[in-house]
Amino acid sequence: MLDDTDHETGVNGARTSEADLHLHPFPKIAKKALEAKLKKTNSDSKRLQNKQVCNVAKQLPLWSDGLRCLPNEIAQSALFNAKNRRQAREYLRQSNIAVIGETRITFTGEELRQDDETVWLQLLHLAKECPLGNTVNFTPYSLCKAVGWSIDGRSYERLRQSLGRMQATSLSIYSERLKEGVSLSMIPMFKWRNETGMALSQYQVKVAPELLALFGDVHYTKLEWSQRCALPDGMATWLHSYYASHSKPYAVKIGTLKRGAGIATENLASLRQLIERALTKLVDVGFLESWQIMGELVHVKRKLKLK
Repeated sequence: MLDDTDHETGVNGARTSEADLHLHPFPKIAKKALEAKLKKTNSDSKRLQNKQVCNVAKQLPLWSDGLRCLPNEIAQSALFNAKNRRQAREYLRQSNIAVIGETRITFTGEELRQDDETVWLQLLHLAKECPLGNTVNFTPYSLCKAVGWSIDGRSYERLRQSLGRMQATSLSIYSERLKEGVSLSMIPMFKWRNETGMALSQYQVKVAPELLALFGDVHYTKLEWSQRCALPDGMATWLHSYYASHSKPYAVKIGTLKRGAGIATENLASLRQLIERALTKLVDVGFLESWQIMGELVHVKRKLKLK
């Protein structure tokens, strides 16, 4: 039996193929009808192919289990700042976030710190296995273990607070690369209780599909996860992300690092000591080969590029 792409129904209900057009009582009309149907079929087929390509494109790049990744613009910003955990978190409303570079970031929500970035990195690692926007399920035990936190009620509460902070956010990133920019919530959905208030055995999270534009094909920073987990949250982890976004880091002023990390230390001697301690830890975990501060400039040399 021939299918509908090869036939068109004639005026008397007869089905007409291109080869039989000369038998049709109105061959010119029948030919135009057949051409229109074939054009629509081809258009529908292309639309389906484009939809399938879009669905595939909404998946994050795949990286190895030993790595965690984040967009370059975020690695070079104070979105996840390096302030001391003992400092009270501010609530920001359409605030400009400091960035080292030409990117512009605005943020609404409770201030995010480096421990939030650690959680977010692990969420992205889980989310990369499926199209963005799908629900990611995990136990609080597994995520706390993955980020190196103790397995107890206090860590579970810390995790819930972190996820809650990132859910209640509005983030906009503008750069020449992005053209019109990208706006999103860090975590569009986070659920840990059911409708009756009972705790779920697995937390449910969705990661914003708009993140794909930030990652692009090559516009993301790869972090050695074992190094990250061996560093204390704060200046050391922020510098780890920042310098990882450069294969050959250039010299940067102390004041520039202070602004990029979003810290408020005004005393120059204290700031210098903070950076020196962080750089020493980056050498200890095998990320940096060496570092030196000459005047106001911080020079570092990374070890061999990771895989």
